[in-house]
Amino acid sequence: MSSFIPEVCDALYDALADYIKIPNTEQKWMDIKTGFQLKWNFPGCIGAIDGKHINLRAPACSGSEFYNYKKTFSIVLLACVDDDYSFTYIDIGAKGRYSDGGVFSNCSLKRAIDDGSLNIPAESVIVADAAFPLQNNIMKPYPGNNLTTRQKIFNYRLSRARRIVENAFGILASRFRIFEKPIANNVKNTIKITRTSCALHNWLRKNDSNYLEPGLADYEDISTGITINGSWRQVPLRNFEDMGEDNTLTENGTTIRDRFADYFSSEGAVPWQTRFIH
Repeated sequence: MSSFIPEVCDALYDALADYIKIPNTEQKWMDIKTGFQLKWNFPGCIGAIDGKHINLRAPACSGSEFYNYKKTFSIVLLACVDDDYSFTYIDIGAKGRYSDGGVFSNCSLKRAIDDGSLNIPAESVIVADAAFPLQNNIMKPYPGNNLTTRQKIFNYRLSRARRIVENAFGILASRFRIFEKPIANNVKNTIKITRTSCALHNWLRKNDSNYLEPGLADYEDISTGITINGSWRQVPLRNFEDMGEDNTLTENGTTIRDRFADYFSSEGAVPWQTRFIH
């Protein structure tokens, strides 16, 4: 039976690959920006990015290449998500020993952003966690424990917007149960299984109203700002592991983060934010 898996995955991905497509016009980016502003109160955001280790059986003759910091064998799934839980970009197959930041620095999305080929509007950012480098177009939390109120508010607002990618991974893993435990297959087939699952996820988001059933994703009481955990968090995600931290930052990225922090503590404040920083 396992010999049919790669053939089926190839056929499905060939049919559905267009459902994972990075926007390449300013209007498409603006639509995502509007979604993040309306749903998550984060202006200028064009996506949320994260990476997960996909655990698999130890590849033959691989040495430590696929051995990650949590002492399992894995490949990395790097994904960027829009405001509606859909993957706009995926990079699968980096060896488990690499960090999110390292994978991102070498991926085609980073190169396309840098060379300006994606028509991204000015003053656009992607939100990320501590595993990524701080850059002019990548925002990550302020590090440390002795933070000012202004910095804590920024971290809360960024975390709130970034929750969309956490949920996309959670929905994927809860719907495609192959991700509940290490995949008993080789690297090549694990890549095919993962990319096909991501494409199916996007296709189902657009074509099946029951795919994202009520309560599956986190949801928020808009009057209080309280987040209710989605049911996907009750599914043991033993095969989705977080990445290590990346402490790289740029001067321009620091300046832009400070501007966001100023905005979120002034005219860009939401009524409930101070309740969630203490």
